[in-house]
Amino acid sequence: MDKAELQDRTKEFARRCLKLCQALPENWMGKHLRSQLFRSATSVAANYRSACSAQSIRAFLQKLGIVVEEIDESMFWIEFIADEELISQKRCQPLLQEAKELTAIFIASQKTTRRKNGK
Repeated sequence: MDKAELQDRTKEFARRCLKLCQALPENWMGKHLRSQLFRSATSVAANYRSACSAQSIRAFLQKLGIVVEEIDESMFWIEFIADEELISQKRCQPLLQEAKELTAIFIASQKTTRRKNGK
Protein backbone atom coordinates (compact mmCIF):
# COMPACT_ATOMS: atom_id res chain seq x y z
CA MET A 1 0.00 0.00 0.00
CA ASP A 2 1.48 3.34 -1.01
CA LYS A 3 1.37 6.67 0.79
CA ALA A 4 -1.63 8.02 -1.15
CA GLU A 5 -3.69 4.87 -0.56
CA LEU A 6 -2.92 5.00 3.15
CA GLN A 7 -3.83 8.68 3.29
CA ASP A 8 -7.17 7.81 1.68
CA ARG A 9 -7.67 4.93 4.08
CA THR A 10 -7.04 7.07 7.16
CA LYS A 11 -9.37 9.77 5.82
CA GLU A 12 -12.06 7.14 5.23
CA PHE A 13 -11.55 5.84 8.78
CA ALA A 14 -12.17 9.38 10.06
CA ARG A 15 -15.30 9.69 7.91
CA ARG A 16 -16.67 6.40 9.16
CA CYS A 17 -16.02 7.44 12.76
CA LEU A 18 -17.84 10.71 12.13
CA LYS A 19 -20.86 8.80 10.84
CA LEU A 20 -20.78 6.77 14.05
CA CYS A 21 -20.63 10.04 16.00
CA GLN A 22 -23.74 11.28 14.23
CA ALA A 23 -25.63 8.24 15.52
CA LEU A 24 -24.84 9.00 19.16
CA PRO A 25 -27.68 10.25 21.36
CA GLU A 26 -28.09 13.97 22.03
CA ASN A 27 -27.55 13.64 25.78
CA TRP A 28 -24.50 14.75 27.79
CA MET A 29 -22.76 11.38 27.36
CA GLY A 30 -23.38 11.26 23.62
CA LYS A 31 -22.10 14.79 23.19
CA HIS A 32 -18.93 14.08 25.17
CA LEU A 33 -18.19 10.85 23.34
CA ARG A 34 -18.94 12.49 19.99
CA SER A 35 -16.40 15.20 20.72
CA GLN A 36 -13.71 12.77 21.87
CA LEU A 37 -14.09 10.33 18.97
CA PHE A 38 -14.39 13.16 16.44
CA ARG A 39 -11.10 14.66 17.65
CA SER A 40 -9.09 11.44 17.83
CA ALA A 41 -10.33 9.95 14.54
CA THR A 42 -9.69 13.08 12.51
CA SER A 43 -6.29 13.39 14.17
CA VAL A 44 -5.32 9.99 12.75
CA ALA A 45 -5.78 11.21 9.18
CA ALA A 46 -4.33 14.67 9.77
CA ASN A 47 -1.21 13.42 11.53
CA TYR A 48 -0.54 10.71 8.95
CA ARG A 49 -0.76 13.35 6.24
CA SER A 50 1.68 15.45 8.25
CA ALA A 51 4.01 12.46 8.68
CA CYS A 52 4.12 12.02 4.91
CA SER A 53 5.53 15.51 4.50
CA ALA A 54 7.96 15.29 7.43
CA GLN A 55 11.32 16.93 6.85
CA SER A 56 13.33 14.24 8.62
CA ILE A 57 13.19 10.60 9.68
CA ARG A 58 12.92 11.72 13.29
CA ALA A 59 9.91 13.95 12.53
CA PHE A 60 8.33 11.14 10.51
CA LEU A 61 8.69 8.72 13.41
CA GLN A 62 7.33 11.27 15.89
CA LYS A 63 4.24 11.87 13.75
CA LEU A 64 3.70 8.13 13.28
CA GLY A 65 3.85 7.79 17.05
CA ILE A 66 1.05 10.33 17.35
CA VAL A 67 -0.95 8.48 14.70
CA VAL A 68 -0.67 5.23 16.67
CA GLU A 69 -1.71 7.00 19.89
CA GLU A 70 -4.73 8.59 18.20
CA ILE A 71 -5.85 5.30 16.64
CA ASP A 72 -5.59 3.66 20.05
CA GLU A 73 -7.63 6.47 21.60
CA SER A 74 -10.22 6.14 18.83
CA MET A 75 -10.45 2.42 19.57
CA PHE A 76 -11.02 3.20 23.24
CA TRP A 77 -13.92 5.56 22.46
CA ILE A 78 -15.52 3.14 20.00
CA GLU A 79 -15.24 0.32 22.54
CA PHE A 80 -16.69 2.59 25.24
CA ILE A 81 -19.61 3.52 23.00
CA ALA A 82 -20.34 -0.15 22.36
CA ASP A 83 -19.85 -1.13 26.01
CA GLU A 84 -22.35 1.54 27.08
CA GLU A 85 -24.73 0.18 24.41
CA LEU A 86 -25.10 3.60 22.82
CA ILE A 87 -24.46 1.94 19.44
CA SER A 88 -24.50 -1.80 18.81
CA GLN A 89 -21.35 -3.93 18.96
CA LYS A 90 -22.22 -5.13 15.45
CA ARG A 91 -22.05 -1.59 14.06
CA CYS A 92 -18.84 -0.76 15.96
CA GLN A 93 -16.94 -3.94 15.10
CA PRO A 94 -15.93 -3.02 11.52
CA LEU A 95 -14.43 0.25 12.74
CA LEU A 96 -12.55 -1.53 15.49
CA GLN A 97 -11.19 -4.00 12.94
CA GLU A 98 -10.05 -1.17 10.67
CA ALA A 99 -8.38 0.54 13.62
CA LYS A 100 -6.51 -2.67 14.47
CA GLU A 101 -5.35 -3.07 10.87
CA LEU A 102 -4.21 0.55 10.64
CA THR A 103 -2.38 0.20 13.95
CA ALA A 104 -0.53 -2.85 12.64
CA ILE A 105 0.42 -1.00 9.44
CA PHE A 106 1.77 2.03 11.28
CA ILE A 107 3.68 0.02 13.88
CA ALA A 108 5.25 -2.03 11.08
CA SER A 109 6.16 1.22 9.31
CA GLN A 110 7.81 2.54 12.48
CA LYS A 111 9.84 -0.65 12.87
CA THR A 112 10.89 -0.70 9.23
CA THR A 113 11.91 2.95 9.29
CA ARG A 114 13.93 2.46 12.48
CA ARG A 115 15.63 -0.65 11.13
CA LYS A 116 16.54 1.00 7.83
CA ASN A 117 17.79 4.17 9.49
CA GLY A 118 19.47 2.76 12.58
CA LYS A 119 17.06 4.53 14.96
